[in-house]
Amino acid sequence: MSDVFSLDVYKVFSLDIRLPEEQRKPKDFGLVRSQQIMIQFLYRKKEHVATEKFLLFVHQESISLNQVHLKEDGSYEMDLFGCLNTESMVRSFSWAQWDSINQSLYYIHYRKPQLIVEGEEPEEGREEELNPTLSCLQFHDDMPHETVLNIPLNLPQLSKKSLPCGGYEDDPIPLRVHDCSLDLQVVCDPKGLVCICHHYLYQPVKPPMTEARNLEELSTTVHFAYSVTLLHHGCVIHCVVPGILWSQARAMKPTFALYGDQHMIVYAPGLFTHLLDIGLAHEPCCHILMSCTLPGIPSYTSHLVPLLQYGNTVTVDLPTLDLIPLTVTTGHLVETFKCDHSLENQLAILHYFLVHQGDLETVTELLMFVAEHPVKLSVPQLLQEVIIAGAFAAAQRNLPADAMSLVALLPLSTITHVFELEVKVNRQSMSLNQETLWNTEMMLLSPQQRLVPYRVDMWTRLWDQLTRRTGKEQRPRFRPSLVADKLMVSLVCYQPEALSRSSTPLSPGTSLVGSGTLADLAAIAGTRKVSGMDVLPFYEVESCTASKQEHVISVNLRELSMHLLKNSSKQSPMHVHVVATRYVAAQLEMSKHLCQLLCQCAAVDPHQEQERGFALVDQLDEERRYVLFSLLERYYFAVGLMAFPLPQGFTSFFTYLGYRTLSFSMFLQYLQRNVFELQVDVMKIIMAVSELLWILVLVCMIMFLLSDNVSHLEWTSTDTEDTQEGVKKKLRLLLFLPRSRAKRLLNQWSHPVSLMIRAREHALNILSGVEGTQGRGHPAHKAKTAHVSTRGLAAFPSADRLSPLDTFLDLLTAKASLAELDFGLLIEATITSTDEFLG
Repeated sequence: MSDVFSLDVYKVFSLDIRLPEEQRKPKDFGLVRSQQIMIQFLYRKKEHVATEKFLLFVHQESISLNQVHLKEDGSYEMDLFGCLNTESMVRSFSWAQWDSINQSLYYIHYRKPQLIVEGEEPEEGREEELNPTLSCLQFHDDMPHETVLNIPLNLPQLSKKSLPCGGYEDDPIPLRVHDCSLDLQVVCDPKGLVCICHHYLYQPVKPPMTEARNLEELSTTVHFAYSVTLLHHGCVIHCVVPGILWSQARAMKPTFALYGDQHMIVYAPGLFTHLLDIGLAHEPCCHILMSCTLPGIPSYTSHLVPLLQYGNTVTVDLPTLDLIPLTVTTGHLVETFKCDHSLENQLAILHYFLVHQGDLETVTELLMFVAEHPVKLSVPQLLQEVIIAGAFAAAQRNLPADAMSLVALLPLSTITHVFELEVKVNRQSMSLNQETLWNTEMMLLSPQQRLVPYRVDMWTRLWDQLTRRTGKEQRPRFRPSLVADKLMVSLVCYQPEALSRSSTPLSPGTSLVGSGTLADLAAIAGTRKVSGMDVLPFYEVESCTASKQEHVISVNLRELSMHLLKNSSKQSPMHVHVVATRYVAAQLEMSKHLCQLLCQCAAVDPHQEQERGFALVDQLDEERRYVLFSLLERYYFAVGLMAFPLPQGFTSFFTYLGYRTLSFSMFLQYLQRNVFELQVDVMKIIMAVSELLWILVLVCMIMFLLSDNVSHLEWTSTDTEDTQEGVKKKLRLLLFLPRSRAKRLLNQWSHPVSLMIRAREHALNILSGVEGTQGRGHPAHKAKTAHVSTRGLAAFPSADRLSPLDTFLDLLTAKASLAELDFGLLIEATITSTDEFLG
């Protein structure tokens, strides 16, 4: 091929590399054009090599299929013009690309638009417009080629007579024939993944506002933009990077390459690196935008193209032919997470490490950074992404192959739809939005219309993807908000004291799975490996008869099973049961793991602390206690919105932590809004604080008497909660409890106020006609009735040995039998009340 800028012509030559080097002579085809010419041999599977076929591209003119006849002596002959061995494939085209892996030819040509109304004629005197269309020819080894794709494109109307940009750029990898006014590339995979990537520059009507640039630079800036049409998902992604100098943008081409199994990397040297989520595993929603270039890439690179034999991780710089690795490192993503303040970008990075990499160590590092600013509004949503993506990844790893189709129904991420994403780091800003294509499957040849119907290849797989995602077989993912809404209703009536213990697959003492299958047992055991070494800062026990955790688990299991059954008609109920059970087990384990990570972020490591539970809260200093409460408050909010189960023992630990951290008025507000729950163990420790502190006072008094050191005795009445204010606080807390639980706590609270309250309630029940049960249930009081009653009569002496207490007791005996009265309680409460009044 000759130099187009020196001679302004292209010529075609061929060379037989099988001949010895001294006999190799290029053979001229005799074809000379000012338009770009390319030649490409077909790579076909065949036994005989007597003939070779090749495609001849002449830009804006034609694409023809030609044949070379090979002779036994090694020479060959060709006939290009007027020969039966030449077949015209495409008459005129503006852009073409050859896919050697799939033996496909993509080209853009112009077609007349279809009439909207049948029989409508175009207006007279108006030139009929031609719309650009992207088509694809699929070649076969033993059959004729066929057209499998026709897509109308929304591209600028290109001129066919002149070169808008004034020249050609040779793109051998992949082989493309086009002028420099249209930079378009098709990236595909045999699994059924097809992406149409279009890069372009434009200058807006209003130049972008940038910092530290003069007017001259401002007038020479352009928008660097690209779009990626995902045919397998039926959507298109648009990205715009504004404020790029024209001198920099015109000499730069972005690299579009598949990265791993689920991503496409878009790299512009010196500008940005984007990791687009375009894989077949799930819908595209978690795109990562990085405004800095990848480390380790020379600054002189301008056009990198991937090499297929190196697994798309090694690229070649076409101007210099240098091999350059193209890899997104973990450190680069961590740096982007810390520098970028875009919530969607941070969620996508967490999703990438959890679902695609399974790197929990890096997730821990990112959570450490999040924990440095626990009051930010984005913290709960970041925690939600951790538990949602983590549970999905854990369940997916342990599912059998015959149940993998149900994975598409499990919750994947908190990012469900991408409408517009904006990222700005330093002075560089970029925006990304995603749109849905209309009726994508109509642009593709259906399997029954192929030359060999239903032969499996890239295009039949693409058809299956489109019909599954956009047709009648589209199945929605399960929404955790559905469970959260139902829990809001059911937990209003939730009374742990009245419910019996549940029998969910995760209940202690029951089978781990409803059917007890070995497969389910192995699945749950596999999910427990995620956090098998986790140690929580509290004891995983519940003091109530029914666990709220099991209630949440049972609702999740029921709703998820129903969703899987409704949307998986081809799956057996056993597979539905396996998937639902494993996912619910993964929910619980991921919730525990996140709780343990957040405690470590607050410098509370259960492996290093000497105490656990309430004792741990008491020994924490004020600063660590506040940080721990702030993180666990965000954790509680995030888990509640996603309807995930909390670890057993967390509710009581969190409530007592709030009691020791917040002011009492703020603590009451949390109780009124059902953030805190006053379980039995929490109320016992709160009600028993005064007794413990009185013991400490006595110990200090003994130490004072023995040592004669006044500085050792610094306890005052404010250190205990036996003051009048402390009693009022405890009584207000009792009002938040159910009646039965409050009565049991009053019976265990050895305080004068408790005696008076219980005595008044006992008397009220007798006088109102309610049958009393105190005397029957408290034999200890009956044992000391005689002794206390004599003391009570002496307390109110009179001429006839009568007193107000005796009169009141006579009134009660007239209403109820002696067996129903608790004389000891009434007399002791009266004496205590009298002592308090006299004191």
